[in-house]
Amino acid sequence: MAEAQKVVLYTLPDCDVSDQARKGLRDEGVEFEERDVMKQKSWFDEALRYSIYVPIIVRGSQVEVGWKGALG
Repeated sequence: MAEAQKVVLYTLPDCDVSDQARKGLRDEGVEFEERDVMKQKSWFDEALRYSIYVPIIVRGSQVEVGWKGALG
């Protein structure tokens, strides 16, 4: 059986699009680790490797910036 790929969601507080992404992933039944980039500098630095916008969803080697076409 294949191992489930790790999903990481980079977010900002008080960001409607981050809230939508969090809810959408939960509604899809996706297990993920949320990293609020304002809580840890290392998470902020990681997120910047992908984009200056949030949310950022990393699924294995795939990176998606935004949620349903919206950016925060």
